[in-house]
Amino acid sequence: MGMAPIPTWQESARRLVDVAAGREAADLVIVGAWVALVQTRELLEWEVAVAAGRIAYVGPDASHCVGEGTEVVDAAGKVLAPGLVDAHMHVESGMLTPAEFTRAVLPWGTTTMMVDPHEIANVLGLAGVRMMHDEALMQPANMWVQMPSCAPSAPGLETTGCEIGPEDVAEAMGWPGIVGLGEMMNFPGVVDADPRMLAEIAATQAAGKTVGGHYASPDLGPAFHAYAAGGPADDHEGTREEDAIARVRQGMAIMMRLGSAWYDVERQITAVTERGLDPANFILCTDDCFAPTLVRDGHVDRVLRHAIGCGCDPLVALQMCTINPARHFGLSREVGQIAPGRRADLVLTPSLPEFRAEAVWCRGVRVAEGGRMLAECPHLGWPADVRRTVRLGRDLSADDFAVPASGREARVRVIGVVENQAPTKALTATVPVRDGHLDPEAAPEGDVARIALVERHRGTGGVTNALVSGFGYAPGMALASTVAHDSHHMIVVGTDPAMMAAAANRLGEVGGGATLWRDGEERALVRLPVAGLMSDSPAGEVAAAAEALAQAMRDAGCTLNNAFMQHSLLALVVIPELRISDLGLIDVTRFERTALILDST
Repeated sequence: MGMAPIPTWQESARRLVDVAAGREAADLVIVGAWVALVQTRELLEWEVAVAAGRIAYVGPDASHCVGEGTEVVDAAGKVLAPGLVDAHMHVESGMLTPAEFTRAVLPWGTTTMMVDPHEIANVLGLAGVRMMHDEALMQPANMWVQMPSCAPSAPGLETTGCEIGPEDVAEAMGWPGIVGLGEMMNFPGVVDADPRMLAEIAATQAAGKTVGGHYASPDLGPAFHAYAAGGPADDHEGTREEDAIARVRQGMAIMMRLGSAWYDVERQITAVTERGLDPANFILCTDDCFAPTLVRDGHVDRVLRHAIGCGCDPLVALQMCTINPARHFGLSREVGQIAPGRRADLVLTPSLPEFRAEAVWCRGVRVAEGGRMLAECPHLGWPADVRRTVRLGRDLSADDFAVPASGREARVRVIGVVENQAPTKALTATVPVRDGHLDPEAAPEGDVARIALVERHRGTGGVTNALVSGFGYAPGMALASTVAHDSHHMIVVGTDPAMMAAAANRLGEVGGGATLWRDGEERALVRLPVAGLMSDSPAGEVAAAAEALAQAMRDAGCTLNNAFMQHSLLALVVIPELRISDLGLIDVTRFERTALILDST
């Protein structure tokens, strides 16, 4: 079944008043539940009446709202919670289009999402953002869009497929589904008062919308204070208790994330559970969730259970993913609480600590039950040119992944992967030189693999080479991906140059995605034809292909949790310490290019 757009409050007001007064019958009445009132942090054995997709009455007895045609649901001692809100996320990280992402998460109880499509912005620019926005508006859930702010994320350190500027931001602020500005990743630009960055922030604030932040630095001195003065209203890059405290003391919201590979809630929520800070500006989010996580483990409900497991009061944790983000984005008259006039986005669960969505209503319509989707999620119809974005310019060979060097051995910089965190470490290693080229497979330290960034937007044929440690890969393998935050060129990590070439050429052939090759054969392939980032195939199919890729990575020796997410971030030149881009190896503590080879003997 499809869903019509919900009437505005103004269009529904008369009916809501008449239902609450008992002059008209409600469409739906839920009785017998413990209603989670996040606005007062109470559980009350109340009843809820719904009309025209909105809540008309919340109180001890809704019998006066029941009439002919009213559906009455007996919730029998269960908890009725507001629909869950994800305050910061990227649809593209799920490898799914907005329609298929919605299909994956609605059965878990996520009814509202604030999505920042800066991945597709780096590939297709404003036109790509508009397509994401338009498909988002078609969904049976509330999917608001934050206009991407940084494409490129670090000007001068990478080359994107398209760029976003202040004029694009100003234009997008007039679109119906835009809720604010996406994460301001160019934090050095804000700290340095870059006119373009400040113009984007100014255009957002002039439109009365929320500016998303991204301060990926442990430095809480003058640079942090300059960033806060620059206007971002929130930040999700904190990893320590002191990060959370510093942000809320500056009037920002701290968004604590639990994604597929980011585990940042436990170390920050102690600011509330142990230090006793006011939780009003503490928000839970996912940021990046891999398709198998969405299908198998959940979405915002997973973060909620985790926060409760970290010692947070269940109702406080529920506030952090309902009313707190709704207020933060100026949407508390629409979503985030069970109260009159709000959209009837409701989740029935046996309890809060073991939150599990048994039934989900969005805008008063039952959209999911028992983990099964009941509503349709319409597709936009992605055009053919959006499916032809991987342009290599030529066939690659093993020679493209060889690094010239002199002497017998070289001391080199190595990107060090850190499990379950976005930052990397800037490591050094001694690597033998064979036949005038680095031979990382023979490095005495072990676990030094090759990494290459292959230009894929303009077909230049460019390849940047470096080294990476932490994946634990066996000999004779390569993993290539066109998901490469944020410039989304192609990242290839491997222990065999011939396999790296084979993997890269394969993605050029299929139009994007991820592929793992080992010992001369392709062992796994995830096809992501939409901008080389997403698939419009059913979420279950994409998740199965991604699970097969994860297994192939484990078979190749990688034991990291959600290693593909770590792989996909190795070109993210706004998160310390060391990254790769199409322009070279990037020192993200200094925001400058740096040499791979330090010296040789």
